[in-house]
Amino acid sequence: MITNNLKNKTVVITGGGGILGSSLALAMSKQGARVVVLDLNSDAANRVAENIRNEGGGAIGLSANVLESESLNQAKELVNKHFGPCDILINGAGGNHPKGTTTKPHLFLEDLSSNEEIKTFFDLDSHSIQFVFNLNFIGTLLPTQVFAKDMVGKEGCSIINISSMNAFRPLTKIPAYSGAKAAISNFTQWLAVHFAKAGIRVNALAPGFFLTDQNRTLLTNADGSLTDRGNTILEHTPMGRFGEPEDLVGTLLWLCSDSSKFVTGIVVPVDGGFSAFSGV
Repeated sequence: MITNNLKNKTVVITGGGGILGSSLALAMSKQGARVVVLDLNSDAANRVAENIRNEGGGAIGLSANVLESESLNQAKELVNKHFGPCDILINGAGGNHPKGTTTKPHLFLEDLSSNEEIKTFFDLDSHSIQFVFNLNFIGTLLPTQVFAKDMVGKEGCSIINISSMNAFRPLTKIPAYSGAKAAISNFTQWLAVHFAKAGIRVNALAPGFFLTDQNRTLLTNADGSLTDRGNTILEHTPMGRFGEPEDLVGTLLWLCSDSSKFVTGIVVPVDGGFSAFSGV
């Protein structure tokens, strides 16, 4: 019988202070793993770690910048000191930036001469585009470079990246985020091949639409009702609802455990059917 087999594994999760990251961190702890919550915000990381300890699990919270190798290496030293080398890395850090986003889903000729505050493709700021790409892609690459070194040659090690529905079909208005997540899906496959003979499996989750601090104002109004974009998303989600953080847990545990020991290089949609629906 194959079990989750995560007891006493050292799990490092970047972006662990966020809504989705904290839920994944708690789920891994409940399987007996020792969890390291990494986040740029040290208060958020420590708060999640404290919640895990209050639930009877083992966890520490550390501040780390996923865009700086030195910061990650300092975190790694503390991880090795407290819990030992990393067995499972969850690259959860990522996000978007308003300056890498257009204000309308389509370009109309009148937009080019409008006096309204409209941001078209031609107005996108290259530095903000680069920031979004770096936060998602480089913010996955650097932690992998740092923590995967200790995984080489060990049994039961895996890396879980966080892709997105945007990687399957780019959404309107967010070209930087869509491109960055597509890069993560591609990188997941590349890493899976590169690490296969070193005993490290690499897979990715592709969440559908979950309400988080980053997108809540885009999908819901102040009174809790849906925005036009929120309505459109649910109309294209066959299950008719947004995801809950717990909806990611089962797939995560499967990908991290021996139950999927012959699975590597896949990107799993957890999206309520969004990626399967043509819109008709």
